Amino acid sequence: MIPASNIVPILETERLVLRGIEQRDHKPFAAFYATEATSFVGGPMSSELAWRKLAGYAGGWLLRGFGQFAVEEKSTGDFVGVVGPYHPEGWPEPEIAWSIVTDFQGKGYAKEAALRSLRYAYEDLGWQKACSCIDAENTPSIRLAESLGAVCEGETEIRPFGPALLYRHKSPAEILGSNHLGSAA
Repeated sequence: MIPASNIVPILETERLVLRGIEQRDHKPFAAFYATEATSFVGGPMSSELAWRKLAGYAGGWLLRGFGQFAVEEKSTGDFVGVVGPYHPEGWPEPEIAWSIVTDFQGKGYAKEAALRSLRYAYEDLGWQKACSCIDAENTPSIRLAESLGAVCEGETEIRPFGPALLYRHKSPAEILGSNHLGSAA
């Protein structure tokens, strides 16, 4: 087995570590994906399907050269969710995506990890633009995108899921030159 740290960079913020997905992440990921809270991101689903979804996130690093990070709380080492660059087949373009486990929602972790992921996409991957595709009824994710400064450009088609709102994130110059990232390095 190749350790995730050999493929995926480790990023940090003030409260979080963004790292490669590992086997130990399956149990909390599957528990989260068994709930109705995941209805906007493909759930609920069985532990076996959650394994495949998590493996797909990890596989993005091999297939695309980037992927979502497992996010853990620095102070406890607890799995918080998955956040980061994402571009599966059927998506209109690469996006910054997030799914935060219910117990960690409302703490600002999604925003903190998404900002760090945007910075990574622009600085290290050389992206010139980024979006987030969000179900029109997923009010918490819409609020998060807007708090990141993203603007809704309209509806897009996500194969095989159907329509979603495409939120355009600030440009590399706006993100990288912004003072609000100072503590997220």
